[in-house]
Amino acid sequence: MSATISGPDGRPRCRWCAAAPEFLPYHDTEWGVPVDDDHRLFEKLCLEGFQSGLSWRTILAKRENFRAAFLGFDFDRIAQFTEFDIVRLLKDDGIVRHRGKITAVVNNARRAQELVKQEGSLAAYVWRFEPKPTELATPQTASTSAASIAMSKDLKKRGWSFVGPTTVYAFMQAMGLINDHAEGCTIRNEVECARAAFRRPNAIDVSEGRIAAGEDHTSPVYSPRAG
Repeated sequence: MSATISGPDGRPRCRWCAAAPEFLPYHDTEWGVPVDDDHRLFEKLCLEGFQSGLSWRTILAKRENFRAAFLGFDFDRIAQFTEFDIVRLLKDDGIVRHRGKITAVVNNARRAQELVKQEGSLAAYVWRFEPKPTELATPQTASTSAASIAMSKDLKKRGWSFVGPTTVYAFMQAMGLINDHAEGCTIRNEVECARAAFRRPNAIDVSEGRIAAGEDHTSPVYSPRAG
């Protein structure tokens, strides 16, 4: 079976676009495009956690509701949520009402604050786990990788929840750390160009308020520093 299908414009797309009408615009404009915005990165980690046991179509359909409920995934604001807010969200039928997953977002917001203090930004941390080209599997044949396992393990060590290797791998696919568009997909080349032009975030020496010296910030790495 071919890994691509013909889109409405006659150009080939990843086969999964055919699963739902809303997948095509998501595939063409978002999936795989590199992201360095902390709130978008945090949002995607949270939404991938909510997807656990569900379909991405369910989460994508509710995404705007999630954004409203979690204040645009501003982790500094979410970190102030209390039990009252959790109970309120459990009554919000616009989102997935799962106490464990909602509580995880609040916990992870607080962990994100800690991480930013240590690393300078969530983006600088995340992009340290970008795998090398030689470590990539054939597009859309893997659900985990050495990089996603390493990032998952490190996040869990830092106290994050709902960040297993499969969740992290899906996050990496979506946020552009890897280009997992199928060979032959017309968007694959567009994403590759976006990745080539993308400026990887630098790790910040928080204590000095400057870019940390003596480190190669251009080479893809997924071995995190102790922190």
